[in-house]
Amino acid sequence: MAQLQPEGLNMKKTYVSAQGERARAIPALQGATVAYSDAVRIDLSDHTLLFVSGKIGTDDALKLADRNMRDQTRQIFNNIKATVEGQGGKITDVVRIRIFVSAIDSQSIREIHDVRREFFKEGEFPASTLIRVDGFVRDDALIEIESDVVIAR
Repeated sequence: MAQLQPEGLNMKKTYVSAQGERARAIPALQGATVAYSDAVRIDLSDHTLLFVSGKIGTDDALKLADRNMRDQTRQIFNNIKATVEGQGGKITDVVRIRIFVSAIDSQSIREIHDVRREFFKEGEFPASTLIRVDGFVRDDALIEIESDVVIAR
């Protein structure tokens, strides 16, 4: 974790790298170092902002969940939860998510929403955007989710 304290501001910025410098199962980066952070943490006087980079449905061994929307979505939310908890928050501190999918069809949308209900309670769902894209950094990925988090002190 690299830290930066901008001069004259009452904040601390920390770059979070949960998986170190390995290629993170991105074929194009095999043997190279990555040039992004898993999250950026901004500590302010009364709360923390956490901006979590897009996550795909890989486990700790970087194996992708089964090739279906439900399992990949569940793995992604478990990954987001682990990142947020690792920074002292909880999944309910997520205030916004951006979901990128390879297909928008009724079944996929239902599966995504079913999994979201496993992590968030009725009436406490984060703001959300759903976008269809042509592909992901891993060809076998169906979905990627990034999130913004506000953690109270």
